[in-house]
Amino acid sequence: MIWPLVLEQFLTIAVGLADSMMVAQVSDAAVSGVSLVDSISILMVYIFSAMGAGGIAVCGQYLGRANKDTSKRAGHHLIVMMFVLSAILTLLLYLFSNVILHNLFGKIDADVMAATKTYYMIVMASVPAIALYNAGAALFRAMGLTRITLRTSMLMNAINVAGNAIMIFGLKCGVEGVAIPTIISRWVAAILILGLLINKKYILNLRGFFPFKAEKLIMKNIISLGIPSGVENGMFQMGKIILYSFISTLGTASITANAIGGVVSGFHVIPGQAINLALAAVVSKCIGAGEFEKAKYYFRKLLLWAIIMTAIWAGIILLSTPLILRIYDVSPEATQMARTVCMMHGISSIVLWNFAFVTPAFLRSTGDATFTMIVSTITMWVGRVLLGILIAKYLHLGIVGVWLAHTVIDWIVRTIFFLTRYKSDKWQTKAIKQ
Repeated sequence: MIWPLVLEQFLTIAVGLADSMMVAQVSDAAVSGVSLVDSISILMVYIFSAMGAGGIAVCGQYLGRANKDTSKRAGHHLIVMMFVLSAILTLLLYLFSNVILHNLFGKIDADVMAATKTYYMIVMASVPAIALYNAGAALFRAMGLTRITLRTSMLMNAINVAGNAIMIFGLKCGVEGVAIPTIISRWVAAILILGLLINKKYILNLRGFFPFKAEKLIMKNIISLGIPSGVENGMFQMGKIILYSFISTLGTASITANAIGGVVSGFHVIPGQAINLALAAVVSKCIGAGEFEKAKYYFRKLLLWAIIMTAIWAGIILLSTPLILRIYDVSPEATQMARTVCMMHGISSIVLWNFAFVTPAFLRSTGDATFTMIVSTITMWVGRVLLGILIAKYLHLGIVGVWLAHTVIDWIVRTIFFLTRYKSDKWQTKAIKQ
């Protein structure tokens, strides 16, 4: 299960890197505008991928109890609930677009705001596609069929990159040259992955989807795991947006460096993110079957794999950072800032990331999602946002201070809380209801 997930995570981040490199050929303002809107777009991805992970846990626990029919119906509920929520969020994003763009990002240069508006109005139409794709991908991952999600991701990313190249270099488009291929690729992926689920050979197929009948117990179980996970990731990304708003006051060079750092740093944690998805499918089945010791065994094993793989992979990225930054055609000031934050994030990823993020992934898979939501929310607002702004502003470290707070301080605190919870065994009482 893991290697297809690693490749899928790599492709997703690689496309983000390719997007930022291509739009960098337009202007620094375009890079900044796209990065600001992507903070909202990534918020949607975080919310729905987390809800999907919650869906994996629910379906997995039913499968662990050998209750295939209920697991299948839970998959149907997951798709409907995520689509309805995404439709509501999309409506709100358009209704309050002016409030979001003018108040959230603070005072930014006129050319950056123009690029931001253009990109925002196009890309936000892909939010329901993000939800549907993540719902479908969650069902395939719950079945252990990660190669299917990899192939779908490959197609989506190929459409995105090819479209960007054609529109930016061929048609000489601006930020719309990045936005239009993004929305097309996301909708193609969503339709394709749901179409594949129609096949009755899959346990969690869409046969019997119509007429859809809501079941309170299944909805309650999905809400108890999926919603806290979605809120946790959503609040996590909201904190990043607040920091983006603060960083936007530090100047275009800081915005650009933050955008580059955000893309490059994503590569550091690819192995851990992939293992988190595999962990959800494996551990949830153990919990459903009441095999708590086996769940512990797989957690320890996968955590060790994550640490080793991250050390090797992030080490390679760290050594490649100067070459990667050379590809970007931005100002020397922005390049220097980006180099500092990339190095800081890479080192912290090797030492801290897996303890701080693989551990809560295990807890969520057992059903202990509310605890992880509460801890993550508190550490995010205090460690990332508040301390990040204070260090940046009053210690005069600027963007470096922001990254110090969220890649070192926040991760240390998360590690302490989540490892303590794991050792307490309280998660053994959090399985979904029959």
